[in-house]
Amino acid sequence: MAIEDNDNMAALTEVAPADAGLSAERLDVLKAMFQREIDAKRMPGCVIGIARGGQLAWLEALGARDPKAGEAMTTDCVFSIASMTKLMTSVAIMQQFEEGKLLLGDPVEKFLPELANLKVAEFAADGSLMMRPARRQPTVQDLLRHTSGLTYQNRGTTTAHARYPGSSMSASEALKKSEFLTTLADCPLLFDPGTKWEYGFSTDVLGFIVEAVAGKALGDVLKEKLWQPLGMVDTAFELSDAAKKRYAHAFERDPTTGEPQSIAHARGGKRHWQSGGGGAVSTARDYLRFLHMMASYGSFEDTRVLGRKTVELMTADHLAPGIENRIADTMDAAAEGYGFGLGVAVRREDGISAMAGSAGDYYWSGVYGTYFWIDPMEDLTVVLMAATPGPYRLRMRQLVRAGVYQAIED
Repeated sequence: MAIEDNDNMAALTEVAPADAGLSAERLDVLKAMFQREIDAKRMPGCVIGIARGGQLAWLEALGARDPKAGEAMTTDCVFSIASMTKLMTSVAIMQQFEEGKLLLGDPVEKFLPELANLKVAEFAADGSLMMRPARRQPTVQDLLRHTSGLTYQNRGTTTAHARYPGSSMSASEALKKSEFLTTLADCPLLFDPGTKWEYGFSTDVLGFIVEAVAGKALGDVLKEKLWQPLGMVDTAFELSDAAKKRYAHAFERDPTTGEPQSIAHARGGKRHWQSGGGGAVSTARDYLRFLHMMASYGSFEDTRVLGRKTVELMTADHLAPGIENRIADTMDAAAEGYGFGLGVAVRREDGISAMAGSAGDYYWSGVYGTYFWIDPMEDLTVVLMAATPGPYRLRMRQLVRAGVYQAIED
């Protein structure tokens, strides 16, 4: 499924920053923050969108869309959003939950028999890998909150990690769906499901469950149930030739290491399956429409995508006291104080985290430099779109939060 050009969809209502309780003068501070990052060659460019009270108050494009060609960034640029795909896949699962087609406590093997009887990794004194039966099999809820025990290859250096097939996008490029499931079935879980938090292929598996329940491709489900109802005309799993002209590129080399770097959609390779964990492309405007639906507890204009209580369930913390929370330790130290819901990290209290925010705010990001958060207390929705796959992306997340919050006046 490729992006189609369509300018006829209704947009979010646009207002002046002051009408949304934001200072235009202090938004210039935010703009200057990111212009400095661009001037320092830490990122080629970005698009930042801010909505408050359900209205689009600020949308700014900075820097270059294609640094090699010297083409300027525009607000309609298309980005590889990587793991920001995950929340859309999670919404698709929750729609099936609302329809009674699955329960959160259902075991994964009910829908994907290829993943029955998964084993847990244990290591001998000499470091050699052994596997034992899991105390229980992972459930749909485990996949949503990343307590399944599945991981990515680059999340560790053990022999257990080495058996995993790379990342979401590299796996979709290298393996057919059947081959991927066979490979994943032979990978050891890092722990018994429901005992720890660990990032990995969980949301890709959710995407396969969506397909198994619906009897159609993930992209077709998302287009029918999410993208079309919300008017997300630039969101898809593949780029059309027309959309490639708006695609945002990263620097050819990582500015921290000098090593070559690339983004999956820029490579142009064939993908054998649509990755619910990281395969979509989108624009700032499109993703803001999706986030507006979440911030509005499941509705957008006259369209209801999810029930209010379902969104409340998704954005509550699902890491019980007995579950080891490893988000800050293994993903981003600034996420200290966050738990995890059904597809998003959820802030437990105002303090603890090094990031500006409020108790109850929730966020996620993409490895290529994209980032979003919703702050219900401030009625605030923000998206950062960038092609910054290196370690500087962690810096950009904290900068955009600091810059946005300092601009709030009421």
